Amino acid sequence: MNTATTSSALDLPVDQYMTAVGQAARVAATTMAAASTAAKNNALLALAAQIRTHAGELKARNEADVMAAERHGLAAPMVDRLRLTDKVIETMAESCEQVAALPDPTGEITHVRRRPTGISVGQMRVPIGVFGMIYESRPNVTIEAASLAIKSGNACVLRGGSEAIHSNLALWKLVQAALTQAGLPATAVQLVQTTDRAAVGQLITMPQYVDVIIPRGGKGLIERITAEARVPVIKHLDGNCHTYVDSEVDLDLAVKVTDNAKTQKYSPCNATESLLVHVKQADSFLPKIGAVFAAKGVEMRCDLRAKSVLGKVDGAKVVDATEQDWYEEYLAPVIAVKVVDSLDEAMAHINQYGSHHTDAILTTNHPNAMRFLREVDSASVMINASTRFADGFEYGLGAEIGISTDKFHARGPVGLEGLTSLKYVVLGQGEVRS
Repeated sequence: MNTATTSSALDLPVDQYMTAVGQAARVAATTMAAASTAAKNNALLALAAQIRTHAGELKARNEADVMAAERHGLAAPMVDRLRLTDKVIETMAESCEQVAALPDPTGEITHVRRRPTGISVGQMRVPIGVFGMIYESRPNVTIEAASLAIKSGNACVLRGGSEAIHSNLALWKLVQAALTQAGLPATAVQLVQTTDRAAVGQLITMPQYVDVIIPRGGKGLIERITAEARVPVIKHLDGNCHTYVDSEVDLDLAVKVTDNAKTQKYSPCNATESLLVHVKQADSFLPKIGAVFAAKGVEMRCDLRAKSVLGKVDGAKVVDATEQDWYEEYLAPVIAVKVVDSLDEAMAHINQYGSHHTDAILTTNHPNAMRFLREVDSASVMINASTRFADGFEYGLGAEIGISTDKFHARGPVGLEGLTSLKYVVLGQGEVRS
């Protein structure tokens, strides 16, 4: 078995190693829950400085991962997610600073109500405790998870993919240095240092040490975690996002937004994978967007009505859609295209075939826009905006731990508040129950 570890991880069998990691995280969580906002912010600002200072080293370590991934035939979208470019590195540093600037949610008391008995009852926002993060390819997730854990007063155990082990180790060392500099326990953020897959099985079955698991990666990974975990899981399985062009629409806006939603980047889970077009706009809109997609090499998998229009576009890659195409998350230059007769048909299609991630309507009809917001059952619903905005950083959360399509606790991009829970607090002056 191919594993990469530091000496500390090599000293113990995987089960014992993960137990030690879990125990340390639980102890650190107690300290983090009591940490001051100033200390947490100092750690985040120190981390931002560390990232910028060590950018060259980070890129060198990342290049080793990228070259190995390419040698082993990792899919192009995964390799793309793996790269630490100058832009990605600066975004990591900026996200730490943005999280530091956000209000600290922990300790906030809200909804205080005076009861007839004299007591006052409210709710206090508190850290979850310890969360486990399992992710693939994207080494920047190491920083996103660490920064949110620090600011929300949690401890976390991070397990990245073997393809990013060198990048993740380098980033984690910077996190440890920043925590130490701020007087916080370095064990508040721990990286699983072995690539042995048995470590994942251990992490998701330690409810005594881990309070919630957050998987972030391919559908296969998330399905496995969900099936085998013995602790709660915050997750989304697919990113089959829709853009719907309504019967009344600004055509130039629709072309611009649809193009961005699909082609700005193909690999993210918030890229549009299905395009629905009202029949009244089909003859006007589809040739315009078809020309854009043809120029960029995007394959269009169409129903019969969409094909009859798009098939006439020079250079267009047009094929017949199958039933499976309406469910598909391509993560590639491929899009499903369907002509619909009404807003009702569009919403019914989205609710049936979509993944409840992110869906957008492009329209100038306000009542239709409001109906779409109310009736489309997704974690993010948008009017006249690219689905690519469904992101914690873009939503002002500073960073996101992931996106949840579940309907309990956290939904949509999970930021600081999603890593906290509420407990009831009772304020009294000697009252007793009669």
